[in-house]
Amino acid sequence: MKIVIPGGTGHLGTILTNAFRRRGDEVVLLSRNVEAPARRWDGRTLGDWANALDGADVVVNLAGRSVDCRYGAKEREEILRSRVDSTRVVGEAIARAKHPPKLWLQASTATIYAHRYDAPNDERTGIIGGNEPDAPAEWHFSIDVAKAWEQALDEAQTPCTRKVKMRTAMVMAAESGGAFHALLRHVRLGFGRFGDGRQYMSWIHERDFFRAIRWLIDNDVDGAVNLAAPEPLPCEEFLRELREAWGSTLAVPTSGIVLQIGAMLVRTEPELVLKSRRVMPGRLMELGFGFDFTTWHDAARDLCARWRGGVATVEPQSFPVW
Repeated sequence: MKIVIPGGTGHLGTILTNAFRRRGDEVVLLSRNVEAPARRWDGRTLGDWANALDGADVVVNLAGRSVDCRYGAKEREEILRSRVDSTRVVGEAIARAKHPPKLWLQASTATIYAHRYDAPNDERTGIIGGNEPDAPAEWHFSIDVAKAWEQALDEAQTPCTRKVKMRTAMVMAAESGGAFHALLRHVRLGFGRFGDGRQYMSWIHERDFFRAIRWLIDNDVDGAVNLAAPEPLPCEEFLRELREAWGSTLAVPTSGIVLQIGAMLVRTEPELVLKSRRVMPGRLMELGFGFDFTTWHDAARDLCARWRGGVATVEPQSFPVW
């Protein structure tokens, strides 16, 4: 296949690029990073880059500024515009293509769902967030971004192209730079739960992230799909499993002013670890997708073992070939 990945030079794009290329697929990357080995685009306007989409089989749009930052006015604008504008212009490029791709996989986020503890959110029964009485008002920004992001996909006029919103949980990968790296560093420094530890953490192993994307390519599914493992866990339990997998015992809780100061020091937002994301892969499970890693217990041990062994990528045979 020919796969075009806007925003493909980031952490998730690198995972997908390596996996697709091992299968023998052609991967074309679009990036605003002038140093990246990719075609240049600005993520806002049509240009020569749009020719790459003509005749492609699949577009996987991952473009968007990282949310791992402090949410100042400038950062908020960049987070929103980078997602909405890139989605809009990818839609324009597909609409103008003589031979448009058959499938458009659009990144979205599990953060779109409500902050809740009582029940999981799946695509059919899940509650879209924004009005939770026990969630701080500043958390509404992330939900507003997610809604605008998906709306840009919905508004794209691409009648010949199937569209999927990938509501993705934290992708746990052994490579440096992602969510697993940050959480493992937290554990190795001897810290325990964030806040009261009741908030749920949703996740998906990198192998299942790629396998789910391959499954979406091969199956006639559209609309919203949750890319998350079927076992979200409360934060305290999640981090306990990670400590056990790593062989660590010290667990000093991080809450209140300690958490706020820590977030400021590492230039991030407490929401990223305090919001309860209890997300279930309802459609994937109903339609027969089988996870390789259904439990965090097994996933954490696999990732820790590979981290200790210096394994930067999943071995090729780890990915089934369709």
